[in-house]
Parts: sequence; structure tokens; C-alpha cells
Amino acid sequence: MGNRCSDMTAMEFLPVLFMIAGVVLVAGVTLFVSSLLRPSNPYPAKNTPYECGMDAAGEAAAGRFRVPFFILAILLVVFDVEAMFLFPWAVVLKEIGLVGYIEMIVFILLLLVGFAYAWLKGALEWEA
Repeated sequence: MGNRCSDMTAMEFLPVLFMIAGVVLVAGVTLFVSSLLRPSNPYPAKNTPYECGMDAAGEAAAGRFRVPFFILAILLVVFDVEAMFLFPWAVVLKEIGLVGYIEMIVFILLLLVGFAYAWLKGALEWEA
């Protein structure tokens, strides 16, 4: 009995390629048509930043934002990506065997080292 991945042919991926092409086509047509139909009237008041329907005030008016918020958001994205890798790995764990298990342990250890570094540097502290 052969490996399932080696038994697959290129024709089995054709529907995926059609779906990708369809998504790209729809996105391109939508952007093109909207660029033709939308009004273009930029002026200074229209281009000023605002948040939640309110004019920017304080540090935000000058374009300065607190860095800890962005660092925390980036860390959240990193650990969300880790969670996305854990589920498919767990599904195919029996097929990939001990090598796949060790690779995932190394992956998690590297993420834990990064987490410990961020914690020690104070990136998780909201109040500074």
C-alpha cells in the first residue's frame, strides 16, 4: 500500500487551482469596477485620521501611538499561528511518526523561548 500523498495526481488539484483563479478574478474585477464607479474627491479634512468616528486628540493626532499595543498584537498573531499549526499536526501525527513529533516539540520549544524573551523584556506589561 503506497503513501497517499504519492498516489495523488496533478488533476486532483485542478479544482483548487480553479477556485484560486476564480477568487483572484472576482477580486480583480471588483476592485476595477469600484475604481471606475467611486467618486474621487480628496481634500485635507477627508484625509485626516480619526478613530471610532471621533477626531484624533492627544498623541494620536500627531501620529504617535503606544508601541506596547502593537507588540502585544504581534505576539497574539504569532501564538495564533502556532495554534493553527498544532491542529493539522495532531491530525496526521500517526502518519508522520516520531520525526514529526520531535519537530513539533522543537517548534513549541522555540516559541516558548520567544515567549519567555518577550516576557522578560516586558512586552506583555500593559502599564509602563
